[in-house]
Amino acid sequence: MNGVELNLNINALLPAAALVVTAIIIMGLDVFNRGGRSTTKGIVPWVALGGLLVTAGLCVSLIGRPVSTFQNMAIADNTAWALDLVVLVGAALSILAGVHYIPQVNRQVGEYYALLLLVAAAMMAMGAALDLMVVFLALETFSLGLYILAGLSRDNLRSNEAAMKYFLLGAFASAFFVYGAALIYGATGSTQFNAIGNALANGQADLTLLYAGIALTIAGFGFKVSLVPFHMWTPDVYQGAPTPITAFMSIGTKAAAFAAFYRLFLVALPSQQLVWGWALAVLAVLTMTLGNLAALRQSSLKRLLAYSSIAHAGYILVGLATGTPAGVDAALFYLIGYAFMNVGAFAIVILLEKQGEMDALGTRVQGLATQHPKLAFVMSIFLFSLAGVPPMAGFFGKFYVFSAAVAGGWSWLAAIAMLNSAIGAYYYLRIVVNMYFADPTAETLTEPRITLPLTVSMSVALVFTVALGVLPSLWTNLVQTGLVETLVLR
Repeated sequence: MNGVELNLNINALLPAAALVVTAIIIMGLDVFNRGGRSTTKGIVPWVALGGLLVTAGLCVSLIGRPVSTFQNMAIADNTAWALDLVVLVGAALSILAGVHYIPQVNRQVGEYYALLLLVAAAMMAMGAALDLMVVFLALETFSLGLYILAGLSRDNLRSNEAAMKYFLLGAFASAFFVYGAALIYGATGSTQFNAIGNALANGQADLTLLYAGIALTIAGFGFKVSLVPFHMWTPDVYQGAPTPITAFMSIGTKAAAFAAFYRLFLVALPSQQLVWGWALAVLAVLTMTLGNLAALRQSSLKRLLAYSSIAHAGYILVGLATGTPAGVDAALFYLIGYAFMNVGAFAIVILLEKQGEMDALGTRVQGLATQHPKLAFVMSIFLFSLAGVPPMAGFFGKFYVFSAAVAGGWSWLAAIAMLNSAIGAYYYLRIVVNMYFADPTAETLTEPRITLPLTVSMSVALVFTVALGVLPSLWTNLVQTGLVETLVLR
């Protein structure tokens, strides 16, 4: 076509397309379920899970194949598949945890599953993006879906407040990102990552515009991953949103935004690593420190996990700041481990909540081991992993990230991260102490509403939280080898 070579390899977008098709099927099924049997007892949740499993199978089958692109705007490589699996794990476990929970907050459950799958598809597209415009489209698509999901409980004022805060602050973050992308385009003449990198390598970029664009882009991404000082929305939104949605949000947004972080900085801006590396290192320190210190004072378990999520974003950012292949590999391992242990912790919070409450105070776990020893044991495993206690997945995630920082010449950053990890261990272990050594109170959980799907969600999360710690090669052998080498197409 006029001498222009088209490269429309569908592999780059195949997993996301599979989820979109599943979402369309669910919307069709939901129409036929109207006025009939309840979708809670129907097949809609299981169709959603089936679509996720098929998509996961596609991702695994494509790992290790030659790299391909969709008009240099999206890429099919091992990094994309790995990040897709993180999103799929978070979505699947959250769906299982919410099978009997979501109908209590909104009767239109078909729309919930369709929205969640569309949000996951946009997150996966963002992980494969090689163009700032594709990143923006994916970012806005999953953000709009999350705004709606956060306010799914329409009769709950806290849920409405969460959705409104998320929407208003998200609009500002989107404006920052678009302005930053415009400045990067003005500095380099392109929105494609490879072309931006080539312009910098050839000395054809306006560095003043470029640095301003990088700063604004970091601000836009920082909002999505709850980096300080762009974290203000996180505690209120996590607390007000229905808990299964909070669990998915805490995983998926990190995976998608950090994927775009990696692509932009390692493909388009590797020559500027000294600039953005220090910027990300400072943000990592601020994020870890504020997240852990704020979590120390929380009485709400969801707010505690929200600030914990902020701190973990800081740990993951340590891997990116190094700008090395080892740092990327370490961050990918951290993300998959965090997906299992964090969704597992939120699944326990679902059991601790009262009907329609959408939150649980820390007093609800006091003396829990006396009345429900199995539940207390499972919660302890998730908390130990979040704290980084061996041999859980959280320990090896932190070990890999901190080791990559030291190997990359950022020993001071690794030291601060280890100190913050020690601070974080305090509030996690405080919950364990309360479960096993405190006396039960009137608030202590007495009759947990344990359902089969929720049990499956917790069990899968528990098994992989331990398995990835005992045998980290389960993940590293699958996707780690050569990840960064496939990031750059020149």
